[in-house]
Amino acid sequence: MSEQPPKPNNWNLPNALTTLRILLVPLLGWLLLHDGGNDFGYRWWAFGVFTAAILTDRIDGDIARRRNLVTDFGKLLDPIADKAITGMAFIGLSIIGELWWWVTIVVLGREWLITLVRFLVIRYGVMAASRGGKIKTVLQAVALCGLILPLRELTGSFEQLGEALWWVAMAIMSAAVVITVVTGFDYLREAVRVRRVGRTDSTARPVG
Repeated sequence: MSEQPPKPNNWNLPNALTTLRILLVPLLGWLLLHDGGNDFGYRWWAFGVFTAAILTDRIDGDIARRRNLVTDFGKLLDPIADKAITGMAFIGLSIIGELWWWVTIVVLGREWLITLVRFLVIRYGVMAASRGGKIKTVLQAVALCGLILPLRELTGSFEQLGEALWWVAMAIMSAAVVITVVTGFDYLREAVRVRRVGRTDSTARPVG
């Protein structure tokens, strides 16, 4: 009988990077909201912080899988960190007038609803991230990066370029909103299926 490999310690590099991402949330908010979002330099710093947070999301996952450091604590904390940093970006952009509030409400409402549904059906089975969900995450990140940048504040020879890039960011955000809503319904259907299959299996399983 082969021995089970020891469980990785919660105090590891991937979980530290995930924790760092959570700690960056208030810093992002402060930089983005400074002077009502009108400070050119602070907006660039906010872009740097948000980009760093997004990169750590990719890096910590790769390290955890490559070094077998995946933990239950990390599985719980990682989606919380993701939604906290993107949530701060959405809310901050709406506060400073760069993004309509209805977009923020729709996107964040969907994100937290699906997170809640995942926890409710976890006893019946795990809902894996779909391809559409992964595309949605990438589109949201790219659009948020573009909107955090002070593109419409560029002047001189960069003014037209900044305006064009801002419209590109808005187009990407529009696509992200559509995919966010569509994949939200897909996840709800999947949750119903997982719950139904899980309940059927538990009923059919012999007792004792």
